[in-house]
Amino acid sequence: MRALRILLVVVAILGVLFVIADRLAVNFAENEAADKVRSSEGLADTPDVSIHGFPFLTQVMGGELDDVEIGIKDYLAPTGDGARTIRIDDIEAHMKGVEFSGDYSSATAKTATGTATIGYDELLKAAKNEPTRVMPGVTAKVVGLSDGGNGKVRMKVDVTVRGTSLSRTVSVLSSVTVQGDTVRVHADSLPDVGIQIAEDAARSVTDFEQKIEQLPGGVKLESVRAAKDGVEISVRGSNVRLAG
Repeated sequence: MRALRILLVVVAILGVLFVIADRLAVNFAENEAADKVRSSEGLADTPDVSIHGFPFLTQVMGGELDDVEIGIKDYLAPTGDGARTIRIDDIEAHMKGVEFSGDYSSATAKTATGTATIGYDELLKAAKNEPTRVMPGVTAKVVGLSDGGNGKVRMKVDVTVRGTSLSRTVSVLSSVTVQGDTVRVHADSLPDVGIQIAEDAARSVTDFEQKIEQLPGGVKLESVRAAKDGVEISVRGSNVRLAG
């Protein structure tokens, strides 16, 4: 019995040591992976990398990680318009089936899903926020974007007639959609401002789009909806290269 108790104690100690070693190994791998992603994507700050699943060491031996979560803040995505970029506040991505090299210099995920957020102040830069002529003596510009509820964007438009601004800001509810690599904002209906303005001219102000040419790892835009702090974009990809 004494020998059995000693054996059980030894097994328990080894189990604790294995857990400690496993956690130390996963922390090291997370730090290495974060540095590689920062370097390969040219990020200003190191992203958050979390490797899920236990034990980690058996995943390493198999050469594939089950689930890796990556968080990137303030990502500057190219827009295809010269050097202009658009700031994406938060990108959260879950990578499944991540195959990697021994030194973590390269890693590729079989699938990736996630979300990204573009703040309304950032999206406003793509709108007509400078006075735009919509008819003789009349100009309009977008002065604000916010959450309109039910997945809609509320747009505030300032209309000026012969140099005099209307007494109130016009509010427009708009739908936001994704087409390829482009986020599109389209007014559901045009407001009555007391002046007959041709629809094409009005929509030259209220409707606009923002191209997002590239996201980390090459994931693609899937869908978009308006939310409290900005538009939330769902992203998806396959054979996503994280590093290397």
